[in-house]
Amino acid sequence: MNLTLFDLDGTLLPTDSDHAFGEFIVSLGWTDGDEFKRRNDAFYADYLAQTLNMHAYVDFATSAWRHRSVHDLMAARERFMHEVIEPKLHMSAMQLVSAHRKRGDVVAMVTATNEFVTRPIADAFGIQRLIATQLARTADGRYTGAIHGVPCYREGKIDRVAYWLASRGERFENYGEITVYSDSMNDMPLLERATHPVATNPSAQLEATAQARGWRILRLFK
Repeated sequence: MNLTLFDLDGTLLPTDSDHAFGEFIVSLGWTDGDEFKRRNDAFYADYLAQTLNMHAYVDFATSAWRHRSVHDLMAARERFMHEVIEPKLHMSAMQLVSAHRKRGDVVAMVTATNEFVTRPIADAFGIQRLIATQLARTADGRYTGAIHGVPCYREGKIDRVAYWLASRGERFENYGEITVYSDSMNDMPLLERATHPVATNPSAQLEATAQARGWRILRLFK
């Protein structure tokens, strides 16, 4: 069996969906635009620097929308998909995912961005299994701003994929080939777990690392 794991932001999408969703919420007038943008940009810079505090970020990012009704949230997410994400769905990325599905691989999207933002994006790529940062909820289903379980970030991606495989009665070792696509040094733990790591639209640091280690480098879009 072959296992293929796709990062999302910067890998299959030429944008960061979490950061973009924050900007979209600002455009709706749901929060103070200047202050939210300043903090959103600062957290994104921390992510790029591999120093992001995921718990602090999720509390901040959801603060702009978690008090809204389910109806408002679903409508906003639908608009976000149509206006922001769909124009960024490149055929090259769609075809890559499709090729792995057609050859019979077990395919999953593994992303640090939360499940609320990324579920419809995974659906757009035809990826059923989404392994994302899970948001804690109250008994009546409202988001609290906390993370449920292990954040799907850095070493946490290894844990979350292992939990998922265990739910299938499997381990990494059950797979003869493990392919991981990512653009970010944040995913080094997962890339190093792969038999076929692919630096995809890589950052300068990841590209240098891939060249030094002889990893494949793939550019899906400019």
